Amino acid sequence: MSVNIVWFKRDLRLNDNAAISDAIKRNLPIICLFNLDSQRTSRSDVSAIHIEWELDCLRSLSKDIHQLGGVIKFNYGNIFEALETLNLEYDIDSIIANEETGLKWSWDRDKQVAEWCDFNRVKFVEHPSNGVVRKLKNRDNWKKYRDKRVSAELFPKPSSMPSPSGSRSDEIPTMKELGLDSRSLEYRPIPGEEAALSTLNSFLNERGRGYRKGMSSPITGEVMCSRISPYLSAGCLSIKQVFHHTVARQRQVKVDPRSTENIGFTSSLTSFQSRLAWHCHFMQRLEAEATMDEIAINPELDELLNRQLDQRKFIAWRDGKTGWPFFDACMRYLTATGWINFRMRAMLQSVASYTLWLPWQATGLHLANLFLDYEPGIHWSQVQMQSGVTGINSVRAYSIGKQSIDHDPDGDFIRRWVPELAKVPAEHIHQPWMMSESEQEQYNCRIDLDYPAPIVDEKAARKTGISMSYKAKGDIGVRRRAKIVFDIHGSRSRSRQSSRSRK
Repeated sequence: MSVNIVWFKRDLRLNDNAAISDAIKRNLPIICLFNLDSQRTSRSDVSAIHIEWELDCLRSLSKDIHQLGGVIKFNYGNIFEALETLNLEYDIDSIIANEETGLKWSWDRDKQVAEWCDFNRVKFVEHPSNGVVRKLKNRDNWKKYRDKRVSAELFPKPSSMPSPSGSRSDEIPTMKELGLDSRSLEYRPIPGEEAALSTLNSFLNERGRGYRKGMSSPITGEVMCSRISPYLSAGCLSIKQVFHHTVARQRQVKVDPRSTENIGFTSSLTSFQSRLAWHCHFMQRLEAEATMDEIAINPELDELLNRQLDQRKFIAWRDGKTGWPFFDACMRYLTATGWINFRMRAMLQSVASYTLWLPWQATGLHLANLFLDYEPGIHWSQVQMQSGVTGINSVRAYSIGKQSIDHDPDGDFIRRWVPELAKVPAEHIHQPWMMSESEQEQYNCRIDLDYPAPIVDEKAARKTGISMSYKAKGDIGVRRRAKIVFDIHGSRSRSRQSSRSRK
């Protein structure tokens, strides 16, 4: 009996799934396959929270597949073990999958699968995924391709899924059964495709009203940001789905923008659409640079910056014990929940790279393990950009003091996540080291005993980091490389901004 295999990677959904739609049209029984790569689970950028999240989403998908009459097989190990077993039992006609934009190891795996298929006379079909376009030499026409891709008609959810007679699904194992140990997260989202769509709709119709302004603060962003990123990373939602739902909501708002249910949404939805485009833009970078977790896209610049790993500074940064209350609160919040809003992510990386002068590979790796929504294309693009190693982006050296006052003026967020400062009043909450000894006793916060003094002079260190970065960017070899980088990776939607520091 010949069958087709639908190979699920990071596309754990039934709606808008090109691979499923293609497989159904081929009129052969279908076996769904999910392979948890043992190579992936051993990687330093992969945390057990990522695996547990995907397994929970897969478990939800498995139930949906069963309701359609389909079957799903699970394998933990090498993908070729699963393919060999299935081919011996069923005689595979085609392996159908959606393209995955990942780091080099996943590229190598997919190439090896293509070779296996060629050797075994099995057709290997990969469908474009989201707004990422393969084999582009530059960005000149990328936006046109991307916009056409995401605005195309959605693939329908299948009404049934034919499976081989007598075949049975595998149970999706628990983390304990796999021998993997994950940390618990506060406020962890509900896994699965249904929860993903519900989260998106609640944003588009309720929570997103104040998105344009609210997304910058970790306090308001907790509610006003879309919160769909974990679902995008596991593929419970596609960018195309999000785009279509957003366009439909924009049309609805346009009819009556001043109605109670629509007021305030016009600008927020426009901003959200821009973020969706940036999502694809940064994913496209990884498509051309699969080693972005290790090698800067402007290696000449990175070599000149020559950041070294200072363990004392790294540990203080990692543990949220730098002595800068707002920074420490953000790091601890991220560690506890697996999520924080975009601006604060940028600040965490910027402080590591400019103020503490730590190598981006080490700090980026730690953050990758903290983010539940770790998406390599977004993450490593942002890490390199916020660390100033692209040569084409502005120097973004965030002032912790300004971010603290702007986004937590009364210190409520700080006190919530840095309990050592629970009794410190607003007048001292941003700079507790400025308190007198009597005030430290009064507010039960003795500097260097209950809470650390700043690890460095933040303003002076940041200024030095900015100066060194500008000096390195001026090097002839760096500028020559930057022109090449811009041709491959630069946005064509607007002219390059002049370099500036975010104060």
